[in-house]
Amino acid sequence: MDFVIVLAALCFLMFVAYRGYSVILFAPVAALGAVLLTDPGLVAPMFTGLFMDKMVGFLKLYFPVFVLGAIFGKLIELAGFSQAIVGATIRVLGRSRAMLSIVAVCALLTYGGVSLFVVVFAVYPFAAEMFRQSDIPKRLIPATIALGAFTFTMDALPGTPQIQNIIPTSFFGTTAWAAPWLGTIGALFILAVGLSYLEWRRRSALAAGEGYGGDLVNEPAPFSGERLVNPLIALLPLVLVGVSNKAFTTLIPQFYGASHEFLPAVIGDAKPVVQEVAKVAAIWAVEGALLIGILTVLAFAWKPVMKSFAEGSKAAIGGALLASMNTASEYGFGAVIASLPGFLVVANALKAIPDPLVNEAISVTALAGITGSASGGMSIALAAMSETFIANAQAAHIPMEVLHRVAAMASGGMDTLPHNGAVITLLAVTGLTHRQSYKDIFAITLVKTMAVFVVIVAFYLTGLV
Repeated sequence: MDFVIVLAALCFLMFVAYRGYSVILFAPVAALGAVLLTDPGLVAPMFTGLFMDKMVGFLKLYFPVFVLGAIFGKLIELAGFSQAIVGATIRVLGRSRAMLSIVAVCALLTYGGVSLFVVVFAVYPFAAEMFRQSDIPKRLIPATIALGAFTFTMDALPGTPQIQNIIPTSFFGTTAWAAPWLGTIGALFILAVGLSYLEWRRRSALAAGEGYGGDLVNEPAPFSGERLVNPLIALLPLVLVGVSNKAFTTLIPQFYGASHEFLPAVIGDAKPVVQEVAKVAAIWAVEGALLIGILTVLAFAWKPVMKSFAEGSKAAIGGALLASMNTASEYGFGAVIASLPGFLVVANALKAIPDPLVNEAISVTALAGITGSASGGMSIALAAMSETFIANAQAAHIPMEVLHRVAAMASGGMDTLPHNGAVITLLAVTGLTHRQSYKDIFAITLVKTMAVFVVIVAFYLTGLV
């Protein structure tokens, strides 16, 4: 019965997310409902002592990353830099390679620090124009954008500043550059197989005489080819984010040491504030890198940005608040569920998987799928089982960097089920439905999930990290 209660809570949260209800509201409802059915006397203590504690703890660590990433992406959009990058990519690769061009642009923007939600809005008008001119079915646009923005640049490539690559750092004491060889192998697998699938789908549609489509909604105005900023200038903030992230990752531990403490200037006897630098160095590095990216955009595009900065920044911060609160609520939900007796059944079943890396991969991707969130599912899994993962890895002499990369990539595996927020946003922006386009999105999801196990096999065969 304890297991049924936990399963019911997970299914309930998945159902309400699929129906479009707010996770911020229903994550505590689902968690406390499970507590009520298990031990009614623990409802209030669990809410204040565990759910809220974990929720606030998540925001304390990661909220600045969400905000800075959203603002950086919005400034890239307001400055016209995203349009310049898309235009340059089209000129280099050609309009005949529409799918490759869109994947490349999405990958560049995502790896440069732009939120994947922002990438969807920025790239869709150009994707629609290119697909229309190439007579490729519009229903393939979501899968193409998903391959470029939701997969290898989100959590596989080393150094990516996306939140899915940052969360493992605080659990394993690693950096965003963990396991660079394995991450690169996984990224190449995803890119090659994903593009092959999309090309096969394009050729099948061409053979069937299917064109771009008619009676479509949310069609953007055709790209007018207006004069844009030099693409090298547009690329500079993205490059600086990557370079600064790498530099700060190296310099911060050298500057602060293993731990840092200071005495706050307050009335009375102040207690020293102590921080373990290893657990926050990667987060500080990403925040500093994003700040440099923001300042660079402002330096090169002050006038066009400031024309719409007030409204644009409000929208960016609103999006960051919603995304971070959604994830933090799922984090609190996971902490509560992990403390219930029924979760021991799940944990013990997962422990039965003998291999440490396969155990971690299945645990993380399963919870990411249930919650419909890569960052939320990974946060739940690592909060509940990271100590077990670490102990098993140490016993098998597996570096923490490998645990980091496997966890990050697994989070972006089965997370893109129909109730995933990014999937729902992507379909809404493109004016398509699950029935029209989700099959191809799910195919990319399967490719991404397979890549995790490709990386695990690569590690065991070669020892590369």
